[in-house]
Amino acid sequence: MARHLVTSAIPYINGIKHLGNLVGSQLPADLFARYQRARGNEVMFICATDEHGTPAELAAQKAGKPVADYCAEMHEVQARIAEGFRLSFDHFGRSSSPQNRHLTQAFAKRLHEMGLIREVSEKQMYSNADGRFLPDRYIEGTCPNCGYDSARGDQCDNCTKQLDPVDLINPRSVISGSTDLEMRETKHLFLCQSKMKDKLEAWIDSKSDWPVLTTSIAKKWLNDGDGLQDRGITRDLNWGVPAQFEGAPWGGMEGKVFYVWFDAPIEYIAGTQEWADANGGDWERWWRTDKGADDVTYTQFMGKDNVPFHTIGFPATILGSDEPWKLVDYIKSFNYLNYDGGQFSTSRGRGVFMDQALEILPSDYWRWWLLSHAPESADAEFTWENFQVSVNKDLADVLGNFVSRITKFTRSKFGEAIPEGGDWGEAGEALIAELTTRIRDYEKFMEAKEVRKAAAELRAIWVAGNEYLQSSAPWTVFKTDPVQAGAIARLALNLVPLYAVLSAPFIPDAAKSMLEGMHATDQGWPDDVAAAVRALPEGHAFTTPEVLFGKISDEQREDWQSRFAGIRT
Repeated sequence: MARHLVTSAIPYINGIKHLGNLVGSQLPADLFARYQRARGNEVMFICATDEHGTPAELAAQKAGKPVADYCAEMHEVQARIAEGFRLSFDHFGRSSSPQNRHLTQAFAKRLHEMGLIREVSEKQMYSNADGRFLPDRYIEGTCPNCGYDSARGDQCDNCTKQLDPVDLINPRSVISGSTDLEMRETKHLFLCQSKMKDKLEAWIDSKSDWPVLTTSIAKKWLNDGDGLQDRGITRDLNWGVPAQFEGAPWGGMEGKVFYVWFDAPIEYIAGTQEWADANGGDWERWWRTDKGADDVTYTQFMGKDNVPFHTIGFPATILGSDEPWKLVDYIKSFNYLNYDGGQFSTSRGRGVFMDQALEILPSDYWRWWLLSHAPESADAEFTWENFQVSVNKDLADVLGNFVSRITKFTRSKFGEAIPEGGDWGEAGEALIAELTTRIRDYEKFMEAKEVRKAAAELRAIWVAGNEYLQSSAPWTVFKTDPVQAGAIARLALNLVPLYAVLSAPFIPDAAKSMLEGMHATDQGWPDDVAAAVRALPEGHAFTTPEVLFGKISDEQREDWQSRFAGIRT
């Protein structure tokens, strides 16, 4: 039994996320975790809410609530929505947890002992209107690299270039909009990433199987311009992990917290501790190579904007500690999902947000479309027309139609039990051979985290059953040879639980309905297809299930297209 540690980029606490956020990390991570569990492997799937930093403070301020209360409420909201999408986290933690605070401070102390943290006196933006120093993300302006007019003080979301606030053209305070800013001296802690460059580069170069998207972004940060720079890991904020703490090897850091991108990835480890504390498990066997984690395969899933922090920042923390922590083995990164001719926009409410999606359709509809159109090799685009066609053709016409046709035919001719007698002949054996080949290919794509190819292969597996049913035509055979028609139906009915097991990582609710309808208790993976299609014996009772997937009408599509084009209230 293999052991898989799976983490998805942890979403910011500031509000409900849109579908682009979902497909960029949490959903493909869930797909992989579910698949590995289905194969009988041991899985630890960790996610959390990212609760520190500027976005949390600003969102709480806008909501008129203390930041701690706001974060607690939004964690519950995000956890509930994640459950609605059937995201199968072993633990959905919080970066504000005591475990993360302790571990973040311990890492910082250790990095200082290793000579990798230095104190820097620097000038920082101070807003006279707001009466405070402004952390990077409290400052916006025009990017000097690409001209984007809403670049933040730490990074441009448009071109992904790392920035300092002083680089911005026409900077302004995010809090008040004031341009009355001046540079004042303050002191911060810096992580000496430049000392880690050679070690980081050698580590990244060793990952020849990683997606080009992942390694190209990492190497850009390592080598562009002046190369890898030391990075400030403290900020002038009230909410976060305190940078001044008992036993800290420095002084004068009162009123400062660790930078959110320093403590957020550490929450992957802390979240596993949270799980262990709640469930009585052993977290170290997942994260400490001296405690058993050397046989763990660790896979991270994230959008491309998060890649620099997981290929540079977090590995610098892990490697720099010189302690036996588990490093990531594979980083699966995704491009952006755009929305109907433009971009999803949280601020303008443009696009479909996760709570809204669940209000209009069950999660399986969204899971299937998003995963089968995952933005792996390039940015992808959600359009309502494409969504309608994909749902209607793939889910309703192929999978749903197959289950409906064979169960209703059998019920009408033989009753709700697996027919007895007969032999399904060469056509049945040919189907078994085709399914065996396709299932092995499906497994290869899933292991390789090639999401769209896996979805296409799964659909082809569904199609094979439809084609068998169409060409064998048991409804016609029944007129002259009822026993032979029963044998055909028996094979086709056994495909229903087979399809359920294969489909469960993509569409878990529909898979559950299929298994329940067939009264199938064995949910083992079909390593032997010939045996799997004989799993339900002659005379085994089944229940004709309700329609698995309803079709999306043109009227519904037009209504939703209009509804989600404007401002979210």
